[in-house]
Amino acid sequence: IFLGTGSSILSALQDLFWLSKSKVEKQLQIISVLQWVLTFLIMGVACTLILMYILCTDCWAIAALYLAWLVFDWNTPKKGGRRSQWVRNWAIWRYFRDYFPIRLVKTHNLLTTRNYIFGYHPHGIMGLGAFCNFSTEATGVSQKFPGIRPYLATLAGNFRMPILRDYLMSGGICPVNRDSIDYILSKNGSGNAIIIVVGGAAESLNCTPGKNSVTLKNRKGFVKLALRHGADLVPVYSFGENEVYKQVIFEEGSWGRWVQKKFQKHIGFAPCIFHGRGLFSSNTWGLLPYSKPITTVVGEPITIPKIDNPSQKEVDFYHSIYVDSLIKLFDKYKSKFGLPETEVLEVN
Repeated sequence: IFLGTGSSILSALQDLFWLSKSKVEKQLQIISVLQWVLTFLIMGVACTLILMYILCTDCWAIAALYLAWLVFDWNTPKKGGRRSQWVRNWAIWRYFRDYFPIRLVKTHNLLTTRNYIFGYHPHGIMGLGAFCNFSTEATGVSQKFPGIRPYLATLAGNFRMPILRDYLMSGGICPVNRDSIDYILSKNGSGNAIIIVVGGAAESLNCTPGKNSVTLKNRKGFVKLALRHGADLVPVYSFGENEVYKQVIFEEGSWGRWVQKKFQKHIGFAPCIFHGRGLFSSNTWGLLPYSKPITTVVGEPITIPKIDNPSQKEVDFYHSIYVDSLIKLFDKYKSKFGLPETEVLEVN
């Protein structure tokens, strides 16, 4: 009798232990995602204000030294940045990955003797899949593509923000401007892969759960860059990127869309009105994304010739090949990742 009772108590304690462990892991996942969301939304402004405040205190010398370093280091983001394998391998990114979860799917090998431009679609609200897959090692990008150095390109304005710029560079993130991309593709050897979220801010304005659309028809600058450097183009589609946030979509011609487009034109990003789940409950509204799976599929590279001054006809030709490849990639994997066979990728 006592043996049976003891076994029952032990079993109950083991159940309680494992339940507790799973709860702790879930909380760590939430914390890891929350810190990234806050980084995305406020870190740049917060660090700037803190630096200005320190300049007005007795510790002004610390801020002055950092500003002097900032001037000296100003062009580093344009020259490949300063990535840190230690930061890219932080355990926090594995919790970040498991929250959704996020997966990276490789379909073809990439030669280390070539350079690449990955076109990432869709943008979503924050490009969570792009960050996790290519700015951290959480999904094993370096193991899946050995010898390839990924550089996620983002708004150049982020690199004018103190502290934030260093944090971004540590993950291998670079400015999405011509100087930075030219340097990586021409003066940094081979085996480089620049990930460009082609749809940008314009695409983020239309992302909503259940919608698979990309802004691509008139986005040809990345193709021209690929031709100028002879960098192969690789279509990438992230299934589930649009599912993690709900957004208020303003119709064309409305005052809300007008404000968003003005911001997009003059500042480079479009303010979206969106929400996810709350910090303590998935049934309340908040800044945390919904825990929906994101699966990023890296397609087959398109061989691109090196043409110093490509004509519009040549750009259009390779752009059309790229669009066709992206649609084929979407169609091949859509049913595998939860979409019906009838789903069509909308190309705007």
